[in-house]
Amino acid sequence: MKYNPRREFIRQSGLLLSGFSLTGFSNMLSPELMTRISEKTQSKAAHTLVTDESFWREIRQAFTINPGLLNLNSGGVSPSAEMVQDAVDQYNRMSNQGPSYYMWRILDQGREPLRASLAKLAGCDTEEIAINRNATEAINTVIFGLPLQKGDEVVLSKMDYPNMIHAWKQREKREGIKLVWVEIPIPCDDAEKLTSLFAEAFTSKTRVVHITQVINWNGQVLPVRAIADAAQARNIKVLVDGAHAFAQLDFKIPDLNCDYYGTSLHKWMCGPLGSGMLYIRKSQIAEVWPLLSHENPESDDIRKFESLGTRSMPIEQAIHVALDFHNRIGTGLKRERLMYLRNYWIEQVKGFPGVSIPSPSVADLSCALATIRLEGMTPQALESKLLDKYKIHTVAIERESLSCVRVTPNVFTLEEDLDRFAGAIRAIAK
Repeated sequence: MKYNPRREFIRQSGLLLSGFSLTGFSNMLSPELMTRISEKTQSKAAHTLVTDESFWREIRQAFTINPGLLNLNSGGVSPSAEMVQDAVDQYNRMSNQGPSYYMWRILDQGREPLRASLAKLAGCDTEEIAINRNATEAINTVIFGLPLQKGDEVVLSKMDYPNMIHAWKQREKREGIKLVWVEIPIPCDDAEKLTSLFAEAFTSKTRVVHITQVINWNGQVLPVRAIADAAQARNIKVLVDGAHAFAQLDFKIPDLNCDYYGTSLHKWMCGPLGSGMLYIRKSQIAEVWPLLSHENPESDDIRKFESLGTRSMPIEQAIHVALDFHNRIGTGLKRERLMYLRNYWIEQVKGFPGVSIPSPSVADLSCALATIRLEGMTPQALESKLLDKYKIHTVAIERESLSCVRVTPNVFTLEEDLDRFAGAIRAIAK
């Protein structure tokens, strides 16, 4: 039989998975690149990598970047590295050789190792992590699963993500819970003020506070721990939407003192599209009913939240590869690089006539997502101009009092990309 490299890869992958070891997949796909990344990030001079463009150019090589389009909208969804894309493709081809065998007897064996790896990155117990498809699924599981009664109050903000707001409104309409809205002035550089706004909304009827760790509209980071401490002191449950925080900000979930946490892994961990994670504090699992049916909905086993039926095993197991790639860079280095890129482009345009930056300036309340506004120009017009003339992809934001264009670099973004963006802004502003 003629040698077929794809067939041989699938055969070897099957052997790999049958041994319940998926951690070597990224090494098998790109050993030289992954080795170089590990050597540099583990060296004594790792702190110099933040501004080392040659290093980040190597990181960029791991992605399938379109040279004709400058993507500055990682705030919507981050692209996956090529090795993650390949993993999805190969696992999918493997599955289709015999779905009931390769999905349920081979790939399914990778879920527990994946749970353990995600828990390690999150800094929590393995029995507190459920694997799902996105932050909406994770957060909606908690919203609809909490035992609330008519008249119970939930504190939240109109700056929260629409899918979460809609879920709470559905419970309000159907069951008569009361939603108490916090008016968040964004941007805001005062952590104490933000904490007080939430704390002052708490009453004897408050049962839950919903906190968006990073507000997606402009990159405002909320002081989650301080708000959570105020809530826990009054026996109020804390639900955190961490869609834009996990694998971008440098923290461990237990540090937040929250009861529930949901995130998407296809954002800042650059996981396969359609992957997410749910954390529930061990002591709280039993009281949360699963979003989809389970034989024992009041079980204290985190796996009751994974009763999805047939799912995309290739996507789920390719998370291993994205997680390995993320860990080789490291959350701390990624956080520093993203903040460097954010400040790099802002410094080039903030003093230009007609330009304003409606995002926080304090480091602890800021992240990679930031926004820009040009006087006399709508966000839609600016977004279109950047795309049509300069081939720069951003996104227009219109939310409450916020009217701007959001700019979001990623680990594959270079200084020269942001020089191009800043040049376009100055040309348009003139």
